Amino acid sequence: MRKPLIAANWKMNTTPSEAVDLVKQMLPALDAVSGVETRICPPFISLVAVSQLLRQSRVMLGAQNAYYEDKGAFTGEVSPLMLSGLCRYVILGHSERRSLFGESSQVVNKKVKAAIKSGLKPILCVGESLTDNDDGRTESVVTAQLK
Repeated sequence: MRKPLIAANWKMNTTPSEAVDLVKQMLPALDAVSGVETRICPPFISLVAVSQLLRQSRVMLGAQNAYYEDKGAFTGEVSPLMLSGLCRYVILGHSERRSLFGESSQVVNKKVKAAIKSGLKPILCVGESLTDNDDGRTESVVTAQLK
C-alpha cells in the first residue's frame, strides 16, 4: 500500500525570508513524522531559498503550479522545464486554479502530461465544490476530473 502524502501549500503568502522562517519552524516536526511522505510547496519566489533548507531533510520540495508549455510568450507562467532542476513535485488542478482561473480538466491534463515529460511528479488535486457536494454530485465531478 502506498504511503499517505502530506503536502504543505501556503498559497500566495510569505516573502522568501518569511518562507524560510516558516520552514525552519516546521522542519523538525515534519522530519520526525514517520509513515507518510511529506512535501513543502512554497510560492515560486521562495523555491530556491526553501530548497537549501531541505537538502538534509526527508521533506521534499514541490511547486504550487506549472504551465503546460516548456517555453514561449506566456508572461508570468512557469514551465515544468524551469522547475525540473529545482524541485521534484508540482501541485496541479488545485480547486482555486479551477474555480478562480477557470482551469478545465483538459488544461489540467495537459499540465500533468507536461510535468511528467519534464521529470516532475504531479500531485493531482481533484474534488467537488460545496454546491456539487450538497447536490450529490461528488462522484460524478471527481470521476469527470480524473477522466
